[in-house]
Amino acid sequence: MTAPVTMRDVAREVGVSPMTVSRALRGDGTVSQKTRDTIRAAADRLGYVYDTTAQAFRAQKSGFVAVTLPSIDNANFAATHRGLTEVLSETGLQILLGSTNYSVDAEERIVRQLLERKPEAIILTGGHHSPGTRALLRARDIPVVEMWDLPEAPLQHTVGFSNPDAMTGIVEQLAASGRRRLAFLGAEGESDRRGAERCRGVIGAAQRLGLPTVEVLSIGPAPVSMSEGAQAVADMADRLPEFDALVCVSDTVAFGALTACQRRGVSVPGDIAITGFGAFEIAAVSCPALTTVDVFAYDIGVAAGGLITNVLADPAGKDAVVVETAVQIRPGETS
Repeated sequence: MTAPVTMRDVAREVGVSPMTVSRALRGDGTVSQKTRDTIRAAADRLGYVYDTTAQAFRAQKSGFVAVTLPSIDNANFAATHRGLTEVLSETGLQILLGSTNYSVDAEERIVRQLLERKPEAIILTGGHHSPGTRALLRARDIPVVEMWDLPEAPLQHTVGFSNPDAMTGIVEQLAASGRRRLAFLGAEGESDRRGAERCRGVIGAAQRLGLPTVEVLSIGPAPVSMSEGAQAVADMADRLPEFDALVCVSDTVAFGALTACQRRGVSVPGDIAITGFGAFEIAAVSCPALTTVDVFAYDIGVAAGGLITNVLADPAGKDAVVVETAVQIRPGETS
């Protein structure tokens, strides 16, 4: 087995001391740019990777921001992650990611594990957490950001939008086009808290507009997607004429419902309107194109990354920051 390349090997290659190599690789300005470039080139050529552990220990900084996402399969959360990564990488921070699968219990376990890595800050998706998670974060003196929500009792900083309010425009649009009998398709119970908040928004908006009571159809545990949307339509095929519109928790559920209607010869939007949420790519390319709500998922990540960057740059600032992100209806051909 070949012995690992060491800092001394790089120093010998360039003809400098190991201390100079160390200073150069951590960007110390006392080493000239020319020497730094020469040392980095030699390190790359030899395959040497600078170990930042000791430096981080001395500085009491890990260089990581912990992030929890409900899913890494969801295109919106992937876009948020991309926005976060692009902003944080500019400051040299890396993301330590945990996927909760929409479970507050899993989130608590993951948060505990992430905190063991001593992140410089933590970003959580959503504003609903277990008492244990809240206690863990209260005990740590690090910045906390909750995104994709505007919780009533935020832990610290928030970046997001009101999920109930985001549905108001959809219901108003449906009502304006003469749709009155609405059904909401979403996950079971509280397994998707943001989805449940959207459902609450649909019900509240319908009540304010004097529409009949919205029927809530639970179509499976979170995350629900295309298959559940299609199965929901299959299960309620005989009842479809009772409704003017299916308001879906996401675009993927809406696409599944749309295709199931098409298989059964149900005209959309002629016989029934269908709306989604999230402005996924599938909403624009489906035929007909889905009416949806754009929450600018990438921008949420950019805003959360910018907030964390600013907070870490000014640790003396203690005021909680609320960044309310944009929401926009994307009219399609299904409503």
